[in-house]
Amino acid sequence: MYHHHKQSLGATPGKLIAVIGDEDTCVGFLLGGLGEINKSRQPNFLVVNKNTNITDIEETFRLFTKRDDIGIILINQNVADLIRNSIVTYHQNIPTVLEIPSKDLPYDHRKDFIFNRAKGMFNPDDINF
Repeated sequence: MYHHHKQSLGATPGKLIAVIGDEDTCVGFLLGGLGEINKSRQPNFLVVNKNTNITDIEETFRLFTKRDDIGIILINQNVADLIRNSIVTYHQNIPTVLEIPSKDLPYDHRKDFIFNRAKGMFNPDDINF
């Protein structure tokens, strides 16, 4: 008999993907089946709009980084810019923080602290093409 186990994309088995982003981003991931509410009735996403308080974004980010059921935090880059200091001072590997583009704003790798930290781990002269 075949048993299908729900698994998060690219995360540790049983770990959730959390999303902090605009409505389109969150709705897209929710439609993809990534929405979860844990036993404490806490969702794994935060919809950010122009009325969202930056303190609420920072608090949600901090809570997501402390939850042991979350493996990846996806955050729109423009939202990450609002809490850039919290992201720069975050040093855990899990949950992993990935900045993603929003519908209206292109992704800029120069702003992505995690991308640049990872890029700094490699010496360009060692990479042969």
